[in-house]
Amino acid sequence: MSLPNPLKAAEYVHESARHFQMRSKSALGLRSVFVGPNGLRAGWRLLVFAALVVILLGSSLIIRNGGIQGFREAHRHEREITVTPLLLGMSTGIAFALLCVATWIMSRIERRKFSEYGLCLRRAMRKEFWTGSVSGFLAIGATLLAMFLLHGFRITGLALHGAAILSSLVEWGSAFLLAGLCEEFLCRGYAQYTLTTVMGFWPAALVTSVLFAFGHVFNANETGVGVAAVVLFGLLHCLFLQRTRNLWCAVGFHAGWDFGQTFYGVPDSGIVPYHNVFSSAFQGPQWLTGGMVGPEASVLTPIALLVVALVFSCYYREDRYPIRSVPLMLGTGS
Repeated sequence: MSLPNPLKAAEYVHESARHFQMRSKSALGLRSVFVGPNGLRAGWRLLVFAALVVILLGSSLIIRNGGIQGFREAHRHEREITVTPLLLGMSTGIAFALLCVATWIMSRIERRKFSEYGLCLRRAMRKEFWTGSVSGFLAIGATLLAMFLLHGFRITGLALHGAAILSSLVEWGSAFLLAGLCEEFLCRGYAQYTLTTVMGFWPAALVTSVLFAFGHVFNANETGVGVAAVVLFGLLHCLFLQRTRNLWCAVGFHAGWDFGQTFYGVPDSGIVPYHNVFSSAFQGPQWLTGGMVGPEASVLTPIALLVVALVFSCYYREDRYPIRSVPLMLGTGS
């Protein structure tokens, strides 16, 4: 047998090492698309979170409606359904619970505390919540008062009497609390936190506020002006989050505003009031009253929200949101 040529053997080893190095670089390059220095990249984490929410909420709706066909039928007649406190409370309560499950799963994946996403249970129903709820109720009250002074709104009398008034207050208060928790945690919980790591707080706030408004597009009788107002609501709630470091002020304002609309008997984003304490009527142009959409589509609402933002900023001046460093691109996020 002839001995192997040492030069050829060396060349073979060198070529093999080069190919291995190229394959390793290729594998590392592909891996870097999904994984960064702090684990799975932000964009992919958002996709995982969105998938969890869709799967959990979708499965819940299908089960509650007795299958896919039942879900389709319910969706087809959705606008014909009267929104009662029980219906709103059950639907948003279940959705909120499933949203908490999805967020908890992400917290385990990311090895973070659940409270870092804005919903600290130790702060529940404390000062921030009551500040928000009272502010929301006063804001809608002031909006309707201004509308009344401009001859666009009037209360025509009591719609309920006796114990029914207390029943309405308790039932709608509970339902709107659950609705506020669900919508705020969905738009300004995990999504706001994760987007902030890659684009900064206020760009992320704009994205989540637009998504928040998109969810209102399908409300009965909704208009473009009403949707634009919802974007402003979202930005105001993000201000609450930035200055208090938790969502309880935003949850309170959300619940207080919606509760006030039903209390005074005016439409809520196009949804006709039910079991409301007062009966009321609009008169005048739609730009003033909001028409069938309600006060949220009135030009007075952005003014009210701006006043709330200015007053709130005077008392809560410090930015307390935990995220400070921001990578330049979505793909390089933490």
